[in-house]
Parts: sequence; structure tokens; C-alpha cells
Amino acid sequence: MMQPVGPEKIRFVQKKQRHATVTIVTCKAEARRRLQPGRSGVLGKIWKHRADYAYVLPAIAVMLVVIAYPIYYTIELSFFKTPPGLQLRDKTFIGFDNYATILTSELFWRVTWNTLVWTLGSTLIAFVLGFATALALHREFVGRSLLRAILIIPWVISAVAASYIWKWIYHSDFGIIGAVLVGLGLADRPPNFIDSVSTVLPSLIVVNIWREFPFAMIMMMAGLQTVPEQLLRAARVDGASAWQRFWHVTFPHLRNVSTVTILLLAVANFNSFIIPWIMTGGGPSNASHIWITHIYELAFGRQRWGVASAYSVLLFLTLMTLGYFYVRALSGNERQEGSP
Repeated sequence: MMQPVGPEKIRFVQKKQRHATVTIVTCKAEARRRLQPGRSGVLGKIWKHRADYAYVLPAIAVMLVVIAYPIYYTIELSFFKTPPGLQLRDKTFIGFDNYATILTSELFWRVTWNTLVWTLGSTLIAFVLGFATALALHREFVGRSLLRAILIIPWVISAVAASYIWKWIYHSDFGIIGAVLVGLGLADRPPNFIDSVSTVLPSLIVVNIWREFPFAMIMMMAGLQTVPEQLLRAARVDGASAWQRFWHVTFPHLRNVSTVTILLLAVANFNSFIIPWIMTGGGPSNASHIWITHIYELAFGRQRWGVASAYSVLLFLTLMTLGYFYVRALSGNERQEGSP
């Protein structure tokens, strides 16, 4: 004989049935969502934050006008032969002839070599000097703050003013370096630092290093603040030498900031125009021309707009490559900071 079911038992069973129904519906919806082709990657992130992009839409529109259109027009102009007066209605389509002219030019390869020497020399030496200075200033000593402020001066002063000062310092007749060398008996006459084909580029690199190493110093000093002090103390207790502590503890924590600093310096040096142009104008005999100064001379000196545009496209591709590695380095930093 069956026992009568009470109202509490009935309500409990109904509640369990509703809960099971909700669970089944939720699982089906999740399964349908997973089976549907969804957005992923960069486009997925943009779609997810589409409302946020509406706030920056005016800025994006301005960027399209002042950045995207000039890039497009430069690329288009690189396929044309243009008259000196830049009468655009008279330009002639010549395809890849401007690029062929550049790549078969002996001057192009000489300027490219100058650009590589300028960029690599300035970047690596400025980074090493800035890193060493940051390590020295990371220690506590009297006058450290004052020394930091003095060392930052080359980076904060105007590049134009610095170029003219160094041009006077290097002057073969009135320069202070030549006067000191002659006064000390180290030279019979003042050397021609920026008037000689063999010394002009190294002389300009020295000026660029003097101006840029404070930036590397600041970046590495900021990175040194992130090195855990307890790890250094533990390594010191274990008997690790100063070099071992640096190589196995300090440097691994600075690898990412070092990569970012080197890439930023490389991009800045590829785009560096003021120092070589003001001090030498690319001379003597094109010995100090780098890509950016040569492009300027072709466009505004010789008015060869099509060839200068082709040069600019090559420079743009090079900088985009460096920018890609820079973004990857930043993304690596973000992933490491977000990992538990």
C-alpha cells in the first residue's frame, strides 16, 4: 500500500526538476556557443571592446588623415617619375623603376652601410654605457641624486643646440678638442674630425652616443628597481660573486626592459636627422649620409620626389619590422606580468 506524498515532498521534487531543466538549457546554450564560429585574436578583441573604440573614433579619423593618407600617397608616388616642380598632372607612371634605380645605385649601398654603422654603433654603445652608468648609480653614495641630474642633461637639451655646440667643439681651427691636443703636444695641428671622410661618421656617432646614453640609463635604472633584493641577498649568502649575482640574478630580470630599450634606440637612430644634417649635411663626399638625410636631400635638394618616395617606402618597411619586434617585446612583458 503506497504512502501518501506530503506537500513538502512534492515541492522538493518540483524544485529539483526546475534545477535540472535550467542546467540542461544552460549546457545546450554553451554547446551551441562553442559550435558556432566565433571571433578570435585581434579582431575578436576589437569586437569585444567595440563600444570603447567609439570614444577614440575621432582620434582615429584624425590619424587616418594625417598619417595613413601621407603613407598611401608616398607609396603611390614611388611608382611615378615626377618633374622637379612637382606638377602632379605631369607625373609619369614608371612602375618599379625608382626601386631599381635605388638598388642598382652605388651610392645607395654606401648610404645603407653608413646607416647600419650609425644605427648599430650608436645603439649598442649607448645601451652599454647607459647600462653601466645605471649599475653604478644604483648604489648608495653621497651626491648620487646630483650626479643623476647632471647625466640627464645631454638627453633633455635641444638636439639642434647640441649639434651646433659639438660642431664648434670639433672645429678644425677653433675647436676646443683640437686646441687641447695641440696644447698638450699630442698633435702638431688640430685634427679634422668632421671634415675628413675617415673620421666624420665616428665623430657623429660619438655625439649621438653622448646624447642618447642618458635615455638608456633611465630605462635600466627603472628596471633595476624591479630586481628582488631578497634574491640578491640569498645569492650573496650562498657565496656568489658580484659577476655571478649580476649574470644569474640581475640580468635575467632586465632582459625584457633591455630588449625594449635597444629597439627604441634603434628606431630613434634610424630616424635620427638633426645631428648628421646640422653638423655635416651628409658630407664630406656623402661620407656621413644616412637614409633619412639622403631622402631629405633627394626630395628637397634635388627634387627627385619619386626616388625619394621609394627610399621612404624602404625606410618605412624597415621601421615597421623594428616596430613589430618592439610590440612583441611589450606583449611578452605583459604576459609575464599577468602570469601567476
